[in-house]
Amino acid sequence: MQHFIKYKNASVAFTEVGKGSALIFLHGFLENNSMWERVADVFKSNYRVICIDLLGHGKTSCLGYVHTMDEMANQVKAVMDHLKLRKVSLIGHSMGGYVALSFLEKFPVNVKKIALVNSTSKADSGKRVQLRDRAIKMAQQNYESLVKMSVANLFSSASSSLLKKEIIKCKKEALNTPLQGYIACTEGMKIRKETTDVLRKASCNKMIIAGKNDPILDYTTVKNEALETNSELITLDNGHMSHIEDYEQLLSALRYFIKL
Repeated sequence: MQHFIKYKNASVAFTEVGKGSALIFLHGFLENNSMWERVADVFKSNYRVICIDLLGHGKTSCLGYVHTMDEMANQVKAVMDHLKLRKVSLIGHSMGGYVALSFLEKFPVNVKKIALVNSTSKADSGKRVQLRDRAIKMAQQNYESLVKMSVANLFSSASSSLLKKEIIKCKKEALNTPLQGYIACTEGMKIRKETTDVLRKASCNKMIIAGKNDPILDYTTVKNEALETNSELITLDNGHMSHIEDYEQLLSALRYFIKL
């Protein structure tokens, strides 16, 4: 069931199904909480599953011109407080993982477990910052073309030919993200700080779920990050969109994570 709360001047949308220990799922950039629908359907019989639309995405409005990871972590905390949740398991895909890590840093006592799905605790490299700056300029000139190209580039080469219908659907969903939301979150990701030490020092259960052929995140780097932060690593076969490309494998990994 979909709900709304006010956070500062923004309307925040989230879904909530099931009863039991709370699981909070956070989507990635140019996604929304609907990406987790199939997963929520599996876990709702035993858990309380909350899927949040982050600032500028889905049915959640924008809040200014920069959506920092800290601001979105505060948004997640506002939903938790509204639902009177004390301790949760956080699962974040891509940008959602950055938000989950910011939440872990700000509110460690409220985190039971954390799973990063196709995500990282590393800050943007100089090259990545330049790419984000270039993307913002392109978005202001031809938003639709940029979004379609960006989404297509998230899938492994093997998946691209097999999942044409799914990729078209992802592009349509991504285009529902307003330009302001695109720019604000891009600026926020660009300036996010390194949270590797936060993850390493965390006493909660930690997992990194990575695609072996992720075109965005280098697998070897992610593997080293898992070792560096004492996080359990689960490796999937394909690209950055594990919830589509490797759905059954991801589901198995999440079942294992949640029962840890």
